[in-house]
Amino acid sequence: MDQDLKENIMGALEQVVDPELGIDIVNLGLVYDVDMDAEGKTTITMTLTSMGCPLAGVIVDQVKAALADIPEVKEVETNIVWTPTWSRDMMSRYAKIALGIQ
Repeated sequence: MDQDLKENIMGALEQVVDPELGIDIVNLGLVYDVDMDAEGKTTITMTLTSMGCPLAGVIVDQVKAALADIPEVKEVETNIVWTPTWSRDMMSRYAKIALGIQ
């Protein structure tokens, strides 16, 4: 996958907002990796802010919907992982400011 396509996918994922925090999953640092095979199957490796996140299914559905308009993406698989463990340090400066975190 070329860098432009990866940036396009990451840009689309910025439309996926964590319902509890009101910040997108990219700026929260929840997206760890994006990969696409030759057939267009796109795997998003990401985590959640907590293991017991009751809205995990909603976020996974939003990821699929966000990538639906990208022609190269034929199928989306969201791989939820717990390693490395998410922390506030993974958030972008924008997310920290929006949430009032120093």
